[in-house]
Amino acid sequence: MNIYDIAKEAGVSISTVSRVLNKKENVNEETRCKVEEILKKYDYVPSGIARGMVSKSMKTVAILTVDVRVPQYSRIAYTIEREFSKRGYNVQLCNTGGDLEEAVQYLDVVTSKQVDGVVLVGSIFNRIELDERVASLLKHTPVVVANGQLNLPGCYSVLVDDRLGISLAVDHLYQKGHREIFYLKDMDTDSAQRKQAGFLETMKRLGLDGASHIRETEFGLQGGMQAVQRLLDSEVEVSAIVCGEDLTAVGVLKGLKCAGIKVPEEIAVTGFNHSDYAKVCEPELTTVDNKAELVGGLSVQLLETLIRKGEHYASMVVQPQLVLGRSS
Repeated sequence: MNIYDIAKEAGVSISTVSRVLNKKENVNEETRCKVEEILKKYDYVPSGIARGMVSKSMKTVAILTVDVRVPQYSRIAYTIEREFSKRGYNVQLCNTGGDLEEAVQYLDVVTSKQVDGVVLVGSIFNRIELDERVASLLKHTPVVVANGQLNLPGCYSVLVDDRLGISLAVDHLYQKGHREIFYLKDMDTDSAQRKQAGFLETMKRLGLDGASHIRETEFGLQGGMQAVQRLLDSEVEVSAIVCGEDLTAVGVLKGLKCAGIKVPEEIAVTGFNHSDYAKVCEPELTTVDNKAELVGGLSVQLLETLIRKGEHYASMVVQPQLVLGRSS
């Protein structure tokens, strides 16, 4: 038994059945009772499509993230899921693995199901706008990018000022007397590009050489350990290492410990994200809090405003904060 069968037996339109299901007031009382009796007779459970026919809302949103195992992405996605759930929405979580084709396929699926809105978690999604299929798929769907930007109509962002975050770390190290400060670029995303730009700008402002103090490495523990080994093998003078991610910074700490180098006495280290990794390592990391939960919460508020077609909405920028640990 579906909504069409209910409407046919009641002798009313499908939209009338939908109004009864959604408890709308603009239904004749006699008609309402008739429809409700038939619904009860067949123990009818409405589908999401039936509930959404009148309200024009499926009360469903989709979250696309690259890798839910990455703490930064998982914290934002978790906050978004919890907040939308509290508001009565169903949430679909999609893990794209960073692959463009998979991201496009997921967008095709969720938009075909007429979701009310989409949240893209991570600056890596900045690049999907280059695919013309994406503009077509998102043409009628509100989109918010958490810590990223998508230059397409109807797309808004909650962006973290990553440049400022790295600048706070470098300024802190400079004030501690460090001059040979190196930056580890461990990811290839727009966020990573902004962090690198923040490092270069701050080093230049402080009268230090930034360009020759950037090293690329893999993300994570191994990436941090390998970067330390390469720095030591090159015999360059190093007094501090700034990392774009906490997990990479933990790898740096491990690499320095294996080499018998004391932190922060001989080399200081900073991370980025203020994740649990920064808190459980030894020494506890000085890190940049990029307010993941705030980004998630603001993304929910912004997307819900877009869904409801509220009068006031705009992209937002979140200011990060330096959290002092014992690694610097």
